[in-house]
Amino acid sequence: MHQTPGTALPAGTLIGRPLKRREDLRFIQGRARYVDDITLPGLARLVTIHSPHAHARIRGIRTDAARRAPGVLAVVTAADLGGISSLPLNPLKDAYVAQVPHPILASGRVRYAGEAVAAVLADTLASALDAAALVDVEYEALPAVADLRQARAGAVLLHDGLPDNVLFRFVRGSGDVDAAFAAAARVVPARLHIPRIVPAPMEPRGAVAAYDRAADRLTVWVSAQEPYRPRAQLSRILGRPEERIRVVVPDVGGAFGTKGALAPEIVLAARLAVETGRPVKWIEQRRDNFMASTHGRGFDADLEVAVDSGGRLTALRGTVLADAGAYLYPATAMPASRVGELLTGVYAIPAARVEIIGVATNKVPTSPYRGAGRPDAAYMIERLVDLVARDLAVDPVALRRRNLIPPDRFPYRSPLGSLYDSGDYGRALDTACALVGYERQRAEQRRARAAGRLVGLGVCVYVEPAGGQLWESAAVSVRPDGRVIVRTGSTAHGQGHDTTFGQIAADTLGLPLEMIEVQQGDTELLDRGVGTFGSRSITVGGAALVGELEKVKAKMRRIAAHLLEVAEADVQWDPGRLSVRGAPGRAVTFRDVAAAAHRPDRIPEGTDPGLETSGTFTLPDMVYPFGAYAAVVEVERDTGRTRVLKFVAVDDAGRIINPLLAEGQVIGGIMQGLGQALVEEAVYDETGQLATATFADYATLRAPHAPSITAEFTETLSPYTSLGAKGVGEAGTVGAPAALANAVADALAPLGVGHVDLPLNEETLWRVMRGR
Repeated sequence: MHQTPGTALPAGTLIGRPLKRREDLRFIQGRARYVDDITLPGLARLVTIHSPHAHARIRGIRTDAARRAPGVLAVVTAADLGGISSLPLNPLKDAYVAQVPHPILASGRVRYAGEAVAAVLADTLASALDAAALVDVEYEALPAVADLRQARAGAVLLHDGLPDNVLFRFVRGSGDVDAAFAAAARVVPARLHIPRIVPAPMEPRGAVAAYDRAADRLTVWVSAQEPYRPRAQLSRILGRPEERIRVVVPDVGGAFGTKGALAPEIVLAARLAVETGRPVKWIEQRRDNFMASTHGRGFDADLEVAVDSGGRLTALRGTVLADAGAYLYPATAMPASRVGELLTGVYAIPAARVEIIGVATNKVPTSPYRGAGRPDAAYMIERLVDLVARDLAVDPVALRRRNLIPPDRFPYRSPLGSLYDSGDYGRALDTACALVGYERQRAEQRRARAAGRLVGLGVCVYVEPAGGQLWESAAVSVRPDGRVIVRTGSTAHGQGHDTTFGQIAADTLGLPLEMIEVQQGDTELLDRGVGTFGSRSITVGGAALVGELEKVKAKMRRIAAHLLEVAEADVQWDPGRLSVRGAPGRAVTFRDVAAAAHRPDRIPEGTDPGLETSGTFTLPDMVYPFGAYAAVVEVERDTGRTRVLKFVAVDDAGRIINPLLAEGQVIGGIMQGLGQALVEEAVYDETGQLATATFADYATLRAPHAPSITAEFTETLSPYTSLGAKGVGEAGTVGAPAALANAVADALAPLGVGHVDLPLNEETLWRVMRGR
């Protein structure tokens, strides 16, 4: 790990140590508890009936036979839901957003294949499935539109009152764009397509809902990214106060953004639990996860960049279409918003103007997927920069160095409105080039090309925001025996919070990690919070925890001074003990002070017994991690197969709490990013049917496909938090697709190929190499 001068961590601290995840043992031993493992007395099962049509009128739903089926407790259609009709929408600043939220159940018309039209609740799963087969839905098929550009042209209109199928629209930018283009030495355009992809977590979505009528309390266990958004959304939809709802997130088998949105089926489960008095379980099947759970990505962009005679990028403009799908989930517009904020990337481009248009198509809606607009923006600007380099016949790394935002310009306000807190992009790029051996690779490429081989080298320099919603909560409780319980509003779904938050607490208090217990994912344990998404956990949640730990330390120092009969200023904090400054023999242990804190006769007058504190931390603005990636590839002429010969990742996420876990996050993200670049695509046919609705048809990379990856970190601390951390959870997905795409384009350059859209699979490249 490379660190900024003056930021070296003291020897022996837990922050910065590559500790193995302490939560892994129970997963390895089969002691994890997922939502489908939850059983309650009288548990009923919920299943939904999905439309086979991408677009159709519902002429009727006949449920009599299903209601009479053995074990059936309820059959529900939209007509049975009363005032509960749809999911809430999130506002988007300075934007037009159409009021077309996703319905709980379809009413009148279905707008994508897989949309739920009815639900059955029964004593057992088998009974529910049998009864669901008896629900008779009469459809009148309508024309469907799956192509994004055709939908924008109005080929098929999805919603009354939306003559152009526009679900959201906004413009971002500043500076004199037109003047820059008028004065440009050259203008380089690009038409770029980023396909939809399926998040496909190992564990599909699911929930268990139970209602205590005597206490008027609804409890929902849900596979989600945190409990706070589900509780808030259930409160709004059901009209139930949040204090009457408890949400618990058990172990989660992957989320990647798709579990940030509340599934309509969870609303049904909660409502039916209240109505019937029976606990209700809904577990999504894999095919339904492909068809009805939110997809990610899905953009078409027409962009151009102005370049002066010295090779400097002077302006960027264009239009980006977002494939929003049939409806809006609460966060459907958010990835597109991120694209609009980040399209100038790490470059000192003085002027930019970008229009973002979210378009309705007959597909399942999109929503954040790991990176949520960050990978898409990075891909667009980094492909543009490579196209400029080719147009100018200059080395792409040299062009980047010429245009990077210099370190002395931070904090830096981009022309698209983002305020970058700190950065040293040149150092990250230099480190990546050194690790990949850039000049040596170029020399080897020349020899390979002379032998007829298609070898390419690509780089990407990215920046991304972290810390969304800016605040987080934390609580600390020190028990009389010295054990410390920390509670965080950040909720793990694979990140390793039990270890990293434990390291923060143990390091701050000078205790062994074994004395720290981390609790998360339950609104009853910590009533307020935000959660884990957008690389925010350590950045905001970690800072919130440090703030509460410092409050505990201050109180313990005051109690220790009372016990030692010295002034508070004379007490110093040592590992496991508090001693008198200048007289280390006079000391009390951490346990001694913890025990005394719970006894009114042993604490200073006017001090409340106990060592418990809770509170929030708020960032002044987003923080901006960054990095540089480099890829070396070879494309096989006969097959179109891309072999990744070498891949280097240099990420700067501020202070790294646990390098081992951070590296794991980066490598996992890289594999997802390479999967997106090479093989993944949610393919719809012209009738709106998902042609890749199972793992037999939808390709993903697996462990044997992993190339050799070198991952390193630099540390440029954020000035906004006590830890200086910025977040690293999405970095790999941001940098990998662009680096890989640039490398493949570089490999195909001798054939006169300038750009190939993702995914860069074997068939596509085979056809491109043959002029098809």
